[in-house]
Amino acid sequence: MADKAVDSSEEEEPTISEDVVVTKYKMAGDMANRVLAKVIASAVANSSSRSICDLGDKLILEETNKVYKKEKEMKKGIAFPTCISVNNCVCHFSPLESEPDITLNDGDLVKIDLGVHIDGFIAVVGHTIVVGASKENKITGRKADVLQAAYLASEVAYRMVKPGTENNAITDLVQKVADSFHCKPVEGMLSHQLGKMIDSEYAIEDEKIKEILAQSASRKTQKKKKKKASSKASDATADSKEEAD
Repeated sequence: MADKAVDSSEEEEPTISEDVVVTKYKMAGDMANRVLAKVIASAVANSSSRSICDLGDKLILEETNKVYKKEKEMKKGIAFPTCISVNNCVCHFSPLESEPDITLNDGDLVKIDLGVHIDGFIAVVGHTIVVGASKENKITGRKADVLQAAYLASEVAYRMVKPGTENNAITDLVQKVADSFHCKPVEGMLSHQLGKMIDSEYAIEDEKIKEILAQSASRKTQKKKKKKASSKASDATADSKEEAD
């Protein structure tokens, strides 16, 4: 019985009833907001989505490296990579070096999201902007409609998330807000419950990530080989025709 009690206590996850947990959440939140402000400032016309993503991730690491320096075993840093999703791309666009980049243009609708963690306690932030918009150059038309709808829907959801509220009630209200602006909620977008996620059963292990990246690289290599072989075959056909002439 004693052994079981010990095992049970070891599995218990720290909660916000502990001051140290609240402190870590607050730290992560403050850092995320500071990084977000700098990322927003860098999202201007002719800037590269990849370079902005790199900047955001770099800033997150710089911020988290400033705290708990003596805690060598404590994990901290990027909880969710910086993503710059443009126009019809809904979210989670954070291109690898091997993938095509996107250059921002005036008038682009840009969704920014990123996450920071301190000891596994996560803060995620997101913001949507229109490139080139300002007090003098106001957002109008359908872009203004969808931005206002998203803002009000998030405010409704924020106020509704409390004990006793069912998910369906929040979904219905989000739908009503969207309808009032003649917009549609994006299907498949979910809210996630956050706990101390690092090293949890829900986290993707490093080896799994490596495996996914290796498979992706292998597919790209195979495509390049096929393209090269096809090009050589075309050249050989062209040479044969010249010889025949």
